[in-house]
Amino acid sequence: MSDSDIVIKITNLVKEYKMYNRKKDRLLETILPRYSKHGTFRALDNLNLELKKGEVLGILGKNGAGKSTLLKIITGVVSPTEGNVEIHGKISSLLELGAAFNPDLTGYENIYQHGQIMGLTNEEIKAKEQEIIDFADIGEHLSQPVKTYSSGMFARLAFACAINVDPDILIVDEVLSVGDMAFQLKCFKKFEQFKKKGKTIIFVTHNVADVLKNCNRTIILENGRKTFDGTVKDGVNRYKKIIVGLSTEDIEKEEKIKEEIESSEAKIEDSEVWKEKFNQNPNIIEYGNKDADVIDYGIFDLDGNPINVVDNADTVILKSKVRFNKTVKDPIFTMTVKDFNGNDIAGTNSQIEKVLTGEFKKGDIVVAEFKQKLPIAVGKYTLSFSCTRFNLNGELEVLSRKYDALLIEIITTKNTVGIVRLDSDIKVHKI
Repeated sequence: MSDSDIVIKITNLVKEYKMYNRKKDRLLETILPRYSKHGTFRALDNLNLELKKGEVLGILGKNGAGKSTLLKIITGVVSPTEGNVEIHGKISSLLELGAAFNPDLTGYENIYQHGQIMGLTNEEIKAKEQEIIDFADIGEHLSQPVKTYSSGMFARLAFACAINVDPDILIVDEVLSVGDMAFQLKCFKKFEQFKKKGKTIIFVTHNVADVLKNCNRTIILENGRKTFDGTVKDGVNRYKKIIVGLSTEDIEKEEKIKEEIESSEAKIEDSEVWKEKFNQNPNIIEYGNKDADVIDYGIFDLDGNPINVVDNADTVILKSKVRFNKTVKDPIFTMTVKDFNGNDIAGTNSQIEKVLTGEFKKGDIVVAEFKQKLPIAVGKYTLSFSCTRFNLNGELEVLSRKYDALLIEIITTKNTVGIVRLDSDIKVHKI
């Protein structure tokens, strides 16, 4: 990567906030230089990052991981405690929509105020004016004070102003869901235009499907530290483990004991091993607390024959075999179909289907069967199986999860539009 390609370079970035137990301690520290009664919260901890032109970076992390703090430092809203941030190019941020608006000014006047804050001349704003007005599509309200707007109208105008200034770097933080469905579609189309123009984009969301769809690189933040930097699919898979309570140390431990798990599975007393009859994924993702193990799985026709190719009109049976390593009450058995980009296409579980599973003891081996059609578009997919439960605190615990375990192909006897097969009863008559 040449230096000329780098648009953002972050070196040893640290951001700390002072934490006070009492309001008066903050005041006393201000007026008394030697008085110190604060703790320190480190929102970002020695973070390094380089982003080059044309990259679309997805930032994942749980609440409080440091995502918003990082974006605010990049946009200059917040100053770092330590470290250095170099920006090469004009930034437009969709962080706090309308932060530059004056509620007493009209929408039209705020278009110009926002543009001036972004560094545009009145002539440049004039050239963008109609595009912003058309994009916001709030009609006569444009001539009214912004303080009279509904939250939806406010967001539409703010988004239109922010995204129509032709920046070199666009920063998006959980705001592509503003407005109604038609406006959201318009937002995503604009987002796609930015990608095609080779703009650099930083995208923060909790929706992993949006990251899979829009990004070509992912980082994960945990407690202010960057714990992952790599491909989108690997990042999303790692993040899914984090949001169910596994720490980075837990994930690394899981990876180290993978051979032990495989050895354990080889000791299944049942003479028939289903998964050996299918197209197994060599890059299967496995994790869980091991209170149970998903030891086998497969997909069968109604006669019990294993199948790797499925007609989307046929009824099939998906099976998983789970061995319990300790007593577990009310486990949840799940299955998921994903495409090769990692997007969840369809899935269900025993809780969704309101199936009471009961209690199982150490050593019990249980078969969970899902009898259904897979009415999805022609293509190649992966099947995932897991066993989970909710603990006494109401938190989801993954006992054993086998992501992307089997590879299957969906075929059809008729054309399909989109990702779902619709078998409609169509009637046409002249009146």
